Amino acid sequence: MTEASLYDHRQLLELAAMRMPFGKYVGRRLIDLPEPYVVWFARQGFPEGKLGEMLRSVYEVKVNGLEYLFAPLRDRHSG
Repeated sequence: MTEASLYDHRQLLELAAMRMPFGKYVGRRLIDLPEPYVVWFARQGFPEGKLGEMLRSVYEVKVNGLEYLFAPLRDRHSG
């Protein structure tokens, strides 16, 4: 099993497109949030619901060095 197959491709596409809905980084794609900010959420507690699930996924991607998975998706969802 490859690292890429650990993540559902639909979830990767959704993460590539989803933007932060509030706070200092409002409007920034979740995958582009600074790692210290995502780590802060991990320590303080992720929000409830879909956003929290997505931020947990972003945290796992960043902590495990899998950000390269998003390189081809950034172009697809730029702007």
